This record gives sequence, structure tokens and C-alpha cells, in this order.
Amino acid sequence: MIWLGLLLPVAFYGRRVWLRSPRTPLPPEPIFQGILYQRIIETQPRPQVIHLFEIDLSEPTIQPFVTPSIENAPFIDENGQPRVTVAQRTASFLQRHNLQLAVNANFFYPFEEIAPWHYKPHEGDLSSVIGISISEGKQVSSMHPRYSSLCFLIQRAEIVWQQECPADTQQAVSGHPLWLGDSPPPDDMMFVADKLKSAKAYPLTLAALNAEGTRLWLLVSDGKQPLYSEGTTIKEAVDRLKTLGATTAVQLDGGGSTTAVIASDNGPQVLNAVIHAKIPGNERPVANNLGFYAQPVQP
Repeated sequence: MIWLGLLLPVAFYGRRVWLRSPRTPLPPEPIFQGILYQRIIETQPRPQVIHLFEIDLSEPTIQPFVTPSIENAPFIDENGQPRVTVAQRTASFLQRHNLQLAVNANFFYPFEEIAPWHYKPHEGDLSSVIGISISEGKQVSSMHPRYSSLCFLIQRAEIVWQQECPADTQQAVSGHPLWLGDSPPPDDMMFVADKLKSAKAYPLTLAALNAEGTRLWLLVSDGKQPLYSEGTTIKEAVDRLKTLGATTAVQLDGGGSTTAVIASDNGPQVLNAVIHAKIPGNERPVANNLGFYAQPVQP
């Protein structure tokens, strides 16, 4: 019984590790109409697994969708804090709304991660979203003065900072602003420059646009998993996005929230190696998700 008690956790953990995507690069390939997927493997300066989606927003069949608010939001809890959405895993979000692609979006609270059995939020808990969130033209949460907003209009998008989304915005999410210019950022964005200098490698979810706002890149980097993928620095991710042609970008929630899911014949398929409460393959419930409706690839 003692040996069994010791071996069961090892077997459980080992199975989770075994189910991760292989460290095998995949070239850009269409997974839905207007959506390309690529898996990038790096060995230097550390092991990295990066999942890159390129989305043609001018494709009429592609429609973004953001987590809607709860009824009669905001709900004020017993501590006087507003709650505007129901926390759910990104895979649950994709399945519930019949989406084809989804990633985690805004930072949120309350958040706590102490042990696999002690964390917040659980799926179904009411949560607060940090920064602007708009779903189907309805504002879910308010703009944050030091966050960038990714605003989806008709067949294009914009990333704005310190201002509201355009009036005809249909969907929106937000996160930390990133500077992609070759010149130094303006004085009021120097905190962004400090972030770019940070050498900390971490699981990341980034969104970036080209100058016309018609092409969206979603960069999802795995991390916190030695020998498999230890994470990506902000500067490494920004440099990669710039080489693709991105001119603006926003950092969405990362760490254990980092998740990318697609629809498959067998249900939601989590493409990246999620890790929550230090358990590989354990997906974290989050307050806000960004998804896309898309059509199958034509033969």
C-alpha cells in the first residue's frame, strides 16, 4: 500500500507529461479557412515550444467572439468586488460556443494557486476581468488606463492604448501594451521598454496585427516545463512578431493561463502544453477567452 501510494502520483504525473505535443516542428499549414497554424521548436538559448496562428481577418467567414458577461452584470460580491463573467477553461469556452479556435485573453481576479486542490477561480466561479472586454458589441468590463485593447471591427482589428475602442467595435480584449517600433518608445510608455528588457522566460499569449489590421498573429509559448519548454522572453516574442510583419501587439494573460484550443472531430483539442498548479496538462479556468468561428479547409 505504501509503494502504491508513492507510485500513483508518479504515474499520474508521467501520463500528463507523455500526452504533451511532441517537440517536432510543424510548418505553416491551414487548419481552417483563413487560419494557418505552425509549431516552432527552439533549443537555444533554452528549450522552447511555440504555437503560432496567423489569421486573415479579411476572410468573411472568420468571426471573432469574446466571453459574454453574466446576466445583470456586474454582480457585486460580499467583499464589494464586481464580478462580470463566469470562469471557464478555454476548451469549455470553445465547445460551449461551437468555435473553431480559442485562446485565453485578459488578466483577471480573484486568482490564487497554492496546490492542485487549492486554487481560484474554479470553473463556474464569478470573476472580474481586468481591462476592456466587449462581446457582441456589449461592453463587459471597462478600459484600464495602462492596458492596450485589441478591438475587432468588421473584417479588421486595431490595437489602441490609453483610449477607448472605436464605436463600431464588435469584440475586444486587452492586456499589457508592447512596443514594436524601432525607435525608443515615448516617455509615457517607458514601462513597456523595461518589460522588453526583462530576460525572464515565461509561458506567453501574445496578439499582434499588421499595419492594415487585416492580419492577426496569436503567439502561444509553452513554459515552466524543464527540458520540454522553459518559456519565451517578451523580447524574443516581439522580435519574432516583427519579422512576420506585425506593427502593434498586446500581451494577454500568460503563465498557467496560457492556452490554445482548436475544434476537432473528437471535441476540443488543446494544442499547447498547458500547466496549472504545477501539473502538466492541467488547464486553468480563466475569466475571459477570445475565440473564432471559421469554416473547414476546402479540399
